[in-house]
Amino acid sequence: MIQKLIITGLLVFALGCTARQYDVVVVGGGTGGTAAAIEAARDGARVLVVEESPWLGGMLTSAGVSAFDGNYRLRGGIFGEFADSLAARYGGYEVLKSGWVSNILFNPAVGADILANMAREAGVEVRFRNSVQSVRRLPAASGIDGTWRINLDDGSRVKARILIDGTELGDVALAAGAEELKDSRALQDMTYVATVKYYDHDVTIQEPEDYDPAHYADCCATWSAEMMLSYGKLPDGHIMLNWPQSGNDIYLEYLDMPRGEVYRQAKNRTLGYVYYLQTVLGYRNLGIADDVYPSPDGLPFYPYYRESRRFAGRDTMTVEAAKSPYDYDLYTRAVAVGDYPVDHHHNQHPLREELSHLWWGKIPSFSVPLGALVPVNVEDLLLCDKNISTSWEINGGTRLQPVVLGIGQAAGALAAIAVKTRRHPSEVPAAEVQAVLLDHGCYLLPFLDLKPDQPGFRELQEKGVRGEVKGRGRSIGWANETWVNIPENE
Repeated sequence: MIQKLIITGLLVFALGCTARQYDVVVVGGGTGGTAAAIEAARDGARVLVVEESPWLGGMLTSAGVSAFDGNYRLRGGIFGEFADSLAARYGGYEVLKSGWVSNILFNPAVGADILANMAREAGVEVRFRNSVQSVRRLPAASGIDGTWRINLDDGSRVKARILIDGTELGDVALAAGAEELKDSRALQDMTYVATVKYYDHDVTIQEPEDYDPAHYADCCATWSAEMMLSYGKLPDGHIMLNWPQSGNDIYLEYLDMPRGEVYRQAKNRTLGYVYYLQTVLGYRNLGIADDVYPSPDGLPFYPYYRESRRFAGRDTMTVEAAKSPYDYDLYTRAVAVGDYPVDHHHNQHPLREELSHLWWGKIPSFSVPLGALVPVNVEDLLLCDKNISTSWEINGGTRLQPVVLGIGQAAGALAAIAVKTRRHPSEVPAAEVQAVLLDHGCYLLPFLDLKPDQPGFRELQEKGVRGEVKGRGRSIGWANETWVNIPENE
């Protein structure tokens, strides 16, 4: 009997230690990670997402930045699907233009619901409220079947053929040994966004810790209070508080700080902003929404980081390549597009005047090359968020949500191809990934001549990455653009 119990106990222990095998494990269900998981699953891979919050979507949802920056005329792929779903939910694209910061605004909970549905329909498995303790790549004789072993905080263990880092700060790539880029940099200001709404009674909060009204004294120096609040007005009347001018931006060296302390300081800066709006500007019935985030304090699950650790890739995107794409060959490996200026937030930085040239650096619309997603020194690891291989400067353009969705979709396509064809991602030609992305209505190059649903779109994009046709880019305020044939009335 004792022997039987010992054998049974050993069997249970062995089963408990068994690691479940996946083709692709995405750590971080953020903006890029969610897109990567959906694309890889649609392409036939068995996919797991490990996400610390209860939502998918990252900066778009869990961090509360529910307003798209740019790419309004470049709606393709998963970004286009998501935008179309938002328009369908709210009753049309015009309804989404509720605040002047963006053409597409939405309630974060609505965005999270749409992305959850997309992931579920694709067959993605998600483990919410979980994170990674450690990752290790197990060698194999063939070199192709080397498998990642991933230990999770819930005590379970999984294995993956391809590991994708979709974390907010590049934590997994760092743990996996990827080479971190060390170019000169100063971290951008971060923001603990708040979603607020009007109540029919006074909802003034207690004065928060570290409150200093001087932080917010110039929040209406350029715009009226009404304009400031309408900046992030959502279609349902809620308001996104993500105000860079003496608002809730804060400068912290957050990569080297304990996460709890980062959250504490960033939250207090935002709560101070809310308190200032209530007590100094008189908006006593404007308070943190109680019907958006299932969190104890009504705030998003984590802050909005504009910058992550970045890692050396087989391609590195730069401002120079964006300005003069045909002086480089990166455009031939294009997999994602963006049309936003180089937008750096350094208002709170001690060296803000020295960095002011970066606030609205003008570039034409641009493409991100596939190699920026593939680390130079670690096989079977992919990058898919703000952690990709870019210069510090161009991160101000590549970090925006539509671009990151495109980067994530490309990472998912590459991962699925590598699994299916038993190759390392570094061995997969860009043309194979580009073909899959075109199948799914993605832009490779930001040509405005044709949309994905128009005849000739695919042919134009294919000729573009082969260099058979070339676009002409220009910067017009926020409307950065590229045309093969600029319309005569332009």
